[in-house]
Amino acid sequence: MTDRKDILSQTPIVVAFTPNYLVPVATCILSVLQHSGDDDKFHFICLLTEDLPKEQQNLLIELGGQKCQFTFISLAGKLQDIYVDEKYTIAASYRLLLPTLLPKYDKVLYIDCDMVFQSNLAELYHTTDLADNYLAGVFEATLDFQHEHMKAVGCLPGSYINSGLLLMNLAALRRDNMVPQFLEAAKVEGLEFPDQDVLNQLCRGKIVGLPPYWNSIRTFLLPQYKRFFLTYYTEQDWQDVQRKGNIHYTGAKPWNTFTVAFDLWWRHYDQLPIALKRQGRVNPNMHMLSKVYRTVIGKAAVEAARSVYRMLKNN
Repeated sequence: MTDRKDILSQTPIVVAFTPNYLVPVATCILSVLQHSGDDDKFHFICLLTEDLPKEQQNLLIELGGQKCQFTFISLAGKLQDIYVDEKYTIAASYRLLLPTLLPKYDKVLYIDCDMVFQSNLAELYHTTDLADNYLAGVFEATLDFQHEHMKAVGCLPGSYINSGLLLMNLAALRRDNMVPQFLEAAKVEGLEFPDQDVLNQLCRGKIVGLPPYWNSIRTFLLPQYKRFFLTYYTEQDWQDVQRKGNIHYTGAKPWNTFTVAFDLWWRHYDQLPIALKRQGRVNPNMHMLSKVYRTVIGKAAVEAARSVYRMLKNN
């Protein structure tokens, strides 16, 4: 049980996942720990689509060591009435329940587990003033083809957050009884990004924008999208993303296929205990490629091949 002293001293971080996602979750958690201060403590609250076997719980607890407390909550059977796009699992929508699910917390961080962190989440949690706002998150740099989606959800371009990293003001969300409103809105079929669209629609005007390096989605990292990025952010923001961005693997996943910043994910994976690595399957070809990519010659060869592929694709 978490007492008041722990709540004040720890950084609570919520992750939601299915048990077969354990290896990406462990890789994500390891990156959080490796980019934290010596005195930082964390409480990882794991929301699960089904019970996580005790053996796997213990592996995460061992990974966290003295810096972490873990709570495992199975939400099997919850959220039966909401719309879930076939591209996603129900786990992504569990964040809509957090204000009532975690009544002891006034503020929590929520992170997607397809991320690798290079900046200190404890610093973000303890220094960000939410005031009376519901959320803090990173606004996406709207691309041309996304304008129609922005219009559909009632957001202006540049005012739509990616929900992969959220600092949530649970106290304000509880006070305004937002959970029933979230769940009602989530019943609408056809939402492109169901829970993310709901949060943007209902929290509009009460969202604090974070610097983009806190949630560096794919389009923040690729040079062909830089002109869109600079419509909403600065050149310094771009440099910060490249230097210390928390990489969010929206789209292709590095444990399965080649994608932007895939080598960063594998560098953290390689540091996992063997017992944790055995809990999931990864693409051995990508693992081998990541090792080649770490050499100067290997990286140059891979980047050259990627440039040729892009040229052929665009012709």
